[in-house]
Amino acid sequence: MKHLFLLILSLFCLSCQAQEPPKPLKVGAECVEAYVPQLEGRRVAVLANHTAMVGEQHLVDMLVTEGVNLVGIFSPEHGFRGAADAGEHVKNSVDEKTGIPIWSLYDGNTKRPSEDKMQAFDCLIVDMQDVGLRFYTYYISMVRMMEACADYGCDVIVLDRPNPNGMYVDGPVLDMKYKSGVGALPIPVVHGLTMGEIALMAKGEEWCKDCSLQVVKCENYTHQSRYTLPIAPSPNLPTQHAIYLYPSTCLFEGTVCSLGRGTDFPFECYGHPQYRGAEFSFTPQSRSGAKNPPLLGQKCWGVDLRDVDDEKIIADGFNLEYVIDAYRNLDMGEKFFTRMFLLLTGVDYIKEMIMAGNTAEEIRARWKEDVEQFKLLRRKYLLYEE
Repeated sequence: MKHLFLLILSLFCLSCQAQEPPKPLKVGAECVEAYVPQLEGRRVAVLANHTAMVGEQHLVDMLVTEGVNLVGIFSPEHGFRGAADAGEHVKNSVDEKTGIPIWSLYDGNTKRPSEDKMQAFDCLIVDMQDVGLRFYTYYISMVRMMEACADYGCDVIVLDRPNPNGMYVDGPVLDMKYKSGVGALPIPVVHGLTMGEIALMAKGEEWCKDCSLQVVKCENYTHQSRYTLPIAPSPNLPTQHAIYLYPSTCLFEGTVCSLGRGTDFPFECYGHPQYRGAEFSFTPQSRSGAKNPPLLGQKCWGVDLRDVDDEKIIADGFNLEYVIDAYRNLDMGEKFFTRMFLLLTGVDYIKEMIMAGNTAEEIRARWKEDVEQFKLLRRKYLLYEE
């Protein structure tokens, strides 16, 4: 009888544990006790944008409230407020709320700060929401600032955030002859790393100079977590669905096609005025975040991807089928591509194989082994369960 009672009690306890709600995810910035006490008496700069929220408060406002000596704000692509076009030059300015100077890393002159700015601070805090792609530029700005901080003896603290595409790794590894502003490290298109993990990997593999680096981890996050971004990370990624499609549809930036910039659904479609046999159409217009989109004012026929299931997109990974479809439909040969296509894919063979008539699966086989090798290397720097 005693054994039966203990068995029932054990089953009851297991049932209670199973019903416990999952612990809420906390981003690095919310783990205030892990970094704010270290900032006392120091001159601090931040590399951040509109996504650097600590609950309902922006990181900059929180640091000022905490009495941190915040001397400057470095802003990445799209500016501190996240409203500028892709690659648009953004001037230096002042944060209206705090009066702190904003130093743009996309001012058209240099992407590395001047000596006087680097000597103005002792510690750099990095907090930006990335989306996990080699051609998304926030990590590039971070690595450049890590290099500058190494030269000037400044500490770097990365406040980590989840990677919404962190559940898989896919795509070709960058051939460094194509290193550019849309690809800076020898990593796959979909790298499966958070900003903190990229920072650790760049330092550990000596892809950048050796700076003093600390990463404040997220809590209750794994790489299989489905993290819905609370704020659009850039003007043309307004939805979670667009973020999932972005690895594959961004390749249209390197073609004659439109991927929907200047519409309500950028990165969720593709088309061209000469695309044949389509019922779906859209017309890119000038708007905030897309002032002069490709094929502005031209009616484009093409493919609407808004109804493609999220899990299918994730399962398909870095998917070349969309680009191959448009290439074959338009029948333009090499004129279909621009130089940007090579910079985005980061290798020669994808363009060559598409033009040779290979399928998406045949091309995928070319990068499979490289991805497996990268996954082994990546494990050394993972802060979260795969």
